[in-house]
Amino acid sequence: MASDVNDLTIQYEEEGIVLVKEVDKVILSKGAWSTVLFRFQQWDKKTEDYGPDKYTIRRYQKVSGEFRPKSKFNISSAAQAEKIVEALQGWIKDIES
Repeated sequence: MASDVNDLTIQYEEEGIVLVKEVDKVILSKGAWSTVLFRFQQWDKKTEDYGPDKYTIRRYQKVSGEFRPKSKFNISSAAQAEKIVEALQGWIKDIES
């Protein structure tokens, strides 16, 4: 487990193969409860290549000096990500009006 929010990752390796490759991350909030948005790709055994970009939002709680995963939301496709962005932009625009 990581003790610094900047060290949190979802990259996962098994038997020398990176099965979940972290492409990028954005730290949305820091503190005892931290939120991180990850962009990642999963290894496809059939094609022996990485699949399309996927996204996940993870919440971590710092307990005894280490971050522990508490919840996650997986965004299944770029299309779903675009819908989330559009909805948020619309709501923010409404607030600013």
